[in-house]
Amino acid sequence: MRGIFARVLGKNRGMKRQGQTLNEVRRAIGSLRGKVDVTIELGRNKRLKYRGELAGVYPALFTVRPDDGHFLGKTSYSYAEVLCGSVKLSPVKERRA
Repeated sequence: MRGIFARVLGKNRGMKRQGQTLNEVRRAIGSLRGKVDVTIELGRNKRLKYRGELAGVYPALFTVRPDDGHFLGKTSYSYAEVLCGSVKLSPVKERRA
């Protein structure tokens, strides 16, 4: 019975990405400048996507200011959320005319 669950469920590889540490994630986010695309995994195939500006990088978290005229604040995320895959950041590619 134990072998069946191991094959179906795997070996818990879905939580932490292999080969990354918090310091590597912290450095990668610190190297991003300007506009970023943020994707938040809400669960059950639900995602929230928005574009914003990386406002601050701190030792325990980072903040993003959304490009939404109705939203006046900032959102903050921890590096562990990026490491687990529940928050994804990517730089915005500028279009050239």
